[in-house]
Amino acid sequence: MKTTPRLGRWTRTVAAFWVVLACAAACNAQELTVLTSGAFRAALTELVPEFERATRNTIVTVSGASVGDGPTTIPNRLARREPADVVILADEALAELVQRGEVVPGSRVPLVRSSIGVAVRAGAPTPDISSVDALRRALLAATSIAYSTSASGVYVSTELLPALGIADQIRSKCKAIEVEPVGAVVARGEAELGFQQVSEFQAVPGITIVGPLPPGAQRVTVFSAGVVAYSKRPEAARDLIRFLALPEAAPTIRKSGLEPLSSP
Repeated sequence: MKTTPRLGRWTRTVAAFWVVLACAAACNAQELTVLTSGAFRAALTELVPEFERATRNTIVTVSGASVGDGPTTIPNRLARREPADVVILADEALAELVQRGEVVPGSRVPLVRSSIGVAVRAGAPTPDISSVDALRRALLAATSIAYSTSASGVYVSTELLPALGIADQIRSKCKAIEVEPVGAVVARGEAELGFQQVSEFQAVPGITIVGPLPPGAQRVTVFSAGVVAYSKRPEAARDLIRFLALPEAAPTIRKSGLEPLSSP
């Protein structure tokens, strides 16, 4: 007896979600450029192939920080009007881009929640960070500390350390990392403790993730997506954002260390 193969999770979703776009996709494949914060890059990398198969569009991914003064930050890339169709970054930063007219109003879609974590070099002793007091002791004992210049690092340097009452004591051993993942610095042994979004640490070899910051010290950031105001492919950009927000994307997103905010 002939049997029908069972449709996979993504196959069922794609069949339902993209059926009205199938003809257009087949006849008019497009290239979309996505500017994404590092926090969402791993999840995006995993999800993009299914979107490309479903639509025949291709995705070019460019990473950058949500905030900061460096030339590679997402706001500065948009200010220079670099090629871009979709932007994914910290929700507060995205809201500012909407106000500046660089992201289409009404296109903003929250995708995930992201927590800040602590990492050490693989094989190094893991400090106790289970409480705010334990975290304070670990910071005081560390010989060197690294954090990013993006949303997580701004919080650590301008809010967390002052709140712990140790900002002045440890300032000389702190370093803000702009052009590479904090985990890479930790893996090379150039910093004993590293702070960054947990999802960004998961993609870096040679480190051990000690864990997320404890309650009372944690800052959870929502990362959202929006359509770039000068995109030449705004409808395709909206399609990608809707795709990333599907409930079926949640397992992949969760695996990357993020908490999905899926919508039907």
